[in-house]
Amino acid sequence: MNLLKSLAAVSSLTMLSRVLGFVRDTLIARVFGAGVASDAFVVAFKLPNLLRRIFAEGAFSQAFVPILAEYKTQQGDEAARTFVAYVSGLLTLVLAVVTLLGIVIAPWIVWASAPGFADEAERFALTTDLLRVTFPYILLISLSSLAGAVLNTWNRFSVPAFVPTLLNLSMIMFLLFLAPYFDPPIMALGWAVLVGGLLQLLYQLPHLKKIGMLVLPRLNLKDTGVWRVLKQMGPAIFGVSVSQISLIINTIFASFLVAGSVSWMYYADRLMELPSGVLGVALGTILLPALSKTYASADRDEYSRLLDWGLRLCFLLALPSAVALAVLAEPLTVSLFQYGKFTANDALMTQQALMAYSVGLLGIILVKILAPGFYAQQNIRTPVKIAIVTLVVTQLLNLLLVGPLAHAGLALAIGLGACLNAGLLYWQLRKRDVFQPQAGWALFLGKLLFAVLVMAAVLLLAMHFMPVWSDDGMLLRLLRLAGLVALGLASYFGMLVLLGFRVRDFTRRAAS
Repeated sequence: MNLLKSLAAVSSLTMLSRVLGFVRDTLIARVFGAGVASDAFVVAFKLPNLLRRIFAEGAFSQAFVPILAEYKTQQGDEAARTFVAYVSGLLTLVLAVVTLLGIVIAPWIVWASAPGFADEAERFALTTDLLRVTFPYILLISLSSLAGAVLNTWNRFSVPAFVPTLLNLSMIMFLLFLAPYFDPPIMALGWAVLVGGLLQLLYQLPHLKKIGMLVLPRLNLKDTGVWRVLKQMGPAIFGVSVSQISLIINTIFASFLVAGSVSWMYYADRLMELPSGVLGVALGTILLPALSKTYASADRDEYSRLLDWGLRLCFLLALPSAVALAVLAEPLTVSLFQYGKFTANDALMTQQALMAYSVGLLGIILVKILAPGFYAQQNIRTPVKIAIVTLVVTQLLNLLLVGPLAHAGLALAIGLGACLNAGLLYWQLRKRDVFQPQAGWALFLGKLLFAVLVMAAVLLLAMHFMPVWSDDGMLLRLLRLAGLVALGLASYFGMLVLLGFRVRDFTRRAAS
């Protein structure tokens, strides 16, 4: 299996999903602006979305995939099929109970996740109604993520990478055609989330059948494999989801700030998720099954080389993305969101949060590369200890920065916490001799930094000669933004080519 080719496929489909996500968010900003309705939806969708990230991109995959790869490598497909049936049976039962409980206690969940809303009866009631509609998404997306984890283990990466587009398409369709039929119109987004989750699950079932892994859920609480997943998953939920937990706590802080703060952070986070999803999630998705199979085969040298490959690609692509987000913060926010009820002040506040988030983008993506280095070995304890330290430091930074920087301080705390998380994970991998860097890192980083500086200078010079971004209509703004992005890409990768970088240097194969 060509890892670079697989990464390109997953990244392309993730990019499609993110572009549709921007279309969705642009429509939401245009229709609802940054006020009571949008704040209510952001908070109501925060918990289901948190669990989506935990299951689709975090703890479930980290706990499930290494054990499934072990079954597949050492015991064969039939044992793996039985294992999937038992895990899906328990997962369905537990999440059905959680979903029903969440619907019943929705007001308490809203109070806990956004206590500042309790002082405004309308916003509190609307958020509660939206949460009750969106809560079943947790069950649907978790089962969808189980299907995706199986497909990834069989190297069918493209199907799970495509399914997030179905949620975005559902929300776009509801916004464009069905919102006027809901009272209030924001409720259309809640139902769109539910429909999107169902589509994501159904789409993957025929593909599971093709690889012979479409099984009916079965309950067997005595199965040792199921208990191994549960044992790994409990602490892994906390260990790999520290940034998401921090986002929830940040929402609590932001709920006490001026109206719109929650939405400003949400839109900035959405922009940051483009590179973190296209690069970080895609790399983590490709690496985890490869690392798990390599570890099950006891090839430690190849294990280290795979991590080195992932880290080099991360720096190659994430470092310029972080700098570009900061430099292009104004063009991005104005071009994508400043329309209709989304005012110039909303765009400015979102821009401030985006610049703060960009400080930690490299750390956020590095965590998605380094964490699989532990989880592929079924080592849960080390990342959890690091996560606890990171979470405590992040909240201390929140308290320190929210006063002088308001919502931007909360975003900065998330980014700095992610950098600390990545640094500690790397230190432990080196300390335990799990990872040994290949030769040439100093020269590699020096060339990257030079290329990034050239890109930043070119972008700043081009922006200096451009008119005010809010002067043009949406089409011209987007064309100018596309031109800037193309110029940045050409200057960065052109400089890399001049410095001797070639695509073949990053080609890598792994066992199927």
